[in-house]
Amino acid sequence: MKIAILLGSVRNNREGNRVGKFAKKITEERGWEVEIVDPIEYELPMLEQVYRQMKNPEEKFVKIHNILQDADGFIMVTAEYNHSIPPALKNLIDHFYFEYFYKPTAIISYSSSSFGGVRAAEQLKLICSELRTIPIPISLPISKAHESLNDDGTSVNGDYERRSKKFLDEFQWYLEALKNQREKRIPSN
Repeated sequence: MKIAILLGSVRNNREGNRVGKFAKKITEERGWEVEIVDPIEYELPMLEQVYRQMKNPEEKFVKIHNILQDADGFIMVTAEYNHSIPPALKNLIDHFYFEYFYKPTAIISYSSSSFGGVRAAEQLKLICSELRTIPIPISLPISKAHESLNDDGTSVNGDYERRSKKFLDEFQWYLEALKNQREKRIPSN
C-alpha cells in the first residue's frame, strides 16, 4: 500500500514533526510505502486556484498531485488550533480534490492538552467526507505530544505504538476494501 502522510502545522517548534515521524514509523512497520507531504517544504500560497484548474501548475503542485494521486490512502496529522484544524492543513487539502476520491483517511491528532486534538479530528472528518475520502471511524489522539513523544517519533513509554495497532488494523481494512472497489469501478461524479 502507498500512504501519503499530510502534516498540518507550520508553526515554529511544532510538535507535528514528532507526530509525523511517529506516523511514518508505524506505517512503514506495516511494509507500506510512505510519502510525507509537509506544508513547510512546499510553501503553498493561500488558495486562489485549485490544482485541476491550473493551466501550468508549478512543479510543487505537480509533485503533491502525483503523491496524492498515487496513494492508496492518507494519514492526516493535525494539531488542534481553537478547536479546529490548522490553516496550513486546510490550505494544503483544499488545493486538491479528485486525488482524494474513494480512498480512506486515518487521522492522527495531537495537542499540548490531555484531549489530544480530538475536536480537530472531528472537524477534519467532516472535511474528508466532503472530499469523498472516507475517514475511518476511529482516530488516534496523542495527548501532551511534547511529553508523550521523543524527537525521533517514538513514544516515551511505548503506549502510542500499542494504541496504534487497532487504529492501523482498521485503516488497513478500509485500504483493502476501497482499493478493491476502485479496481472494479468508480462511481460517476
